[in-house]
Amino acid sequence: MNYSLSPLGDQAIVITVSNEINEEAQTKVRLLSQLLDDQQPDWMVEYIPAFTTVTIFYNPVVLSGNKKLPYEQVKENIAELMTSVKTEGAGNPRTVEIPVCYGGDFGPDLEFVAEHNNITPEEVIRLHKSGNYSVYMIGFAPGFPFIGGMSEKIAAPRRDSPRLEIPERTVGIAGKQTGVYPIETPGGWQLIGRTPKRLFTPEADIPSLLQAGDKIIFKEISESEYYNWKEPHEDEDS
Repeated sequence: MNYSLSPLGDQAIVITVSNEINEEAQTKVRLLSQLLDDQQPDWMVEYIPAFTTVTIFYNPVVLSGNKKLPYEQVKENIAELMTSVKTEGAGNPRTVEIPVCYGGDFGPDLEFVAEHNNITPEEVIRLHKSGNYSVYMIGFAPGFPFIGGMSEKIAAPRRDSPRLEIPERTVGIAGKQTGVYPIETPGGWQLIGRTPKRLFTPEADIPSLLQAGDKIIFKEISESEYYNWKEPHEDEDS
């Protein structure tokens, strides 16, 4: 795997695996993240995966017994770790279906996205449902997925003035990406719908429903289906 290393302050190092945001870069980031989960070097404090990079924060005190600078030691350790990264070990990504009720109060910017692209709202919905989607990274807010693979025919700029409150589970578009707000938060994406599916459950062992590398299918549902939605594991009485 080709990569480059660069320092970030005096306690972090950035591993860059690509100069382009694409599925190949995302696969490399996911493989590297899996390796760090498995190996967990004693000098590592945490790591943060992004579109084309993985940033590793390290504890220089753990590395202080060596004559080499901590950064140089980390570089050597990473070079050794990288020999274990095999692209054929990527495996098959999960596919997660996300039901969406488009437009209306749930998607107040659906009309804007349509007008911006000179198409109808129905065409926006059709194109949004038909994308070949992958989660490139989780960030911005707990469990927030940056999802690539959306048709450029429905790309739209962020709002000039962000909203102060966006309801949790709202589906939005920003540029050539789509995403879902897992929690109520300010934001500037164009809002086109809402899902009844929870993407962030802080009480769970793994709070984020989605992970980098997941494949996403958006399925259109009606407003009545939205309000009657139950997760598959929920009892009818709940």
